[in-house]
Amino acid sequence: MSMPKYAFFEGKIVPIDQAKVSVMNHALNYGTAAFGGVRAYWNDDEKQLFVFRPLDHFNRLKNSAKLLMIDLPYSAEQLRDILCELLRTEDFKENVYIRPLVYKSLNGIGVKLHEVPGDFTLWAFPFGNYITADNTNLKVGFSSWKRVSDNIIPARGKISGSYINSALIKTEAELNGFDEALVLNDDGHVSEASAANFFIMRHGKAITPPLNADILEGITRSTIITLLSEVMGIEVVERDIDRTEVYTADEAFLCGTGVQVAAITSVDHRAIGTGKMGPVVAKLRDTFFDMVKGKLPQYRHWLHAVYADEPVRA
Repeated sequence: MSMPKYAFFEGKIVPIDQAKVSVMNHALNYGTAAFGGVRAYWNDDEKQLFVFRPLDHFNRLKNSAKLLMIDLPYSAEQLRDILCELLRTEDFKENVYIRPLVYKSLNGIGVKLHEVPGDFTLWAFPFGNYITADNTNLKVGFSSWKRVSDNIIPARGKISGSYINSALIKTEAELNGFDEALVLNDDGHVSEASAANFFIMRHGKAITPPLNADILEGITRSTIITLLSEVMGIEVVERDIDRTEVYTADEAFLCGTGVQVAAITSVDHRAIGTGKMGPVVAKLRDTFFDMVKGKLPQYRHWLHAVYADEPVRA
């Protein structure tokens, strides 16, 4: 991973080696933080860097902060502008991944959320595929771990401490020879992957777990639902998915800011469809990457131009 040169930290942009917290930090000791994942895509034809759906990402971050009783003193628009200033300071001319983080900044001991101050930081770095070099051929297995219930740790927020669940899932999958894992919730239905939303194709319809299946309310997920229905004319159904239904799917894929759109070609050593990326996922991937680089005019409103004199507003 290429290291960033700068970060927004304690209210200003500073060199990355100055953005430090104490070993006594509350978030470090108790996981009392929430993060976001945002991407920006370089369009070489326009010589422009487009941030994808920044206001949606920052509004979700503000909701995550609310769950942790962190008062984030910036609007989504202000956070977007801070991000663009940081990206211009870095002078990125390539695809980048962006990590905003809200965290309890107290240096001290005591497990509680109230009366504990919070702060905000942000950094970015060049980044390619999250899972493998080839996101068209993922080998996936079901995890022995369950997804954390929303009544235990809120699934709607990207709460840092809850990602030990993701780490256990991901490590088990890779040590078992898989690229990624699918996770069941307490009801025994498919929830998501370690850190990505999940879709299958069956009988011409796209099917994805509902929001109450202990999943993250994914911004890429909502984008994919729109692209499938509006661009590709495919009906999308949000409902519970059984484990054995996955084995009989025609196609399957993961989506998220990190993974983007990745084709699943086998689950538990069973081929999905033909065992190769199917036509729907192939077209969806092409459509998605055209969209995030500003090549689909009807979705330019989802993009914010970093280097424009009059930026495209998200």
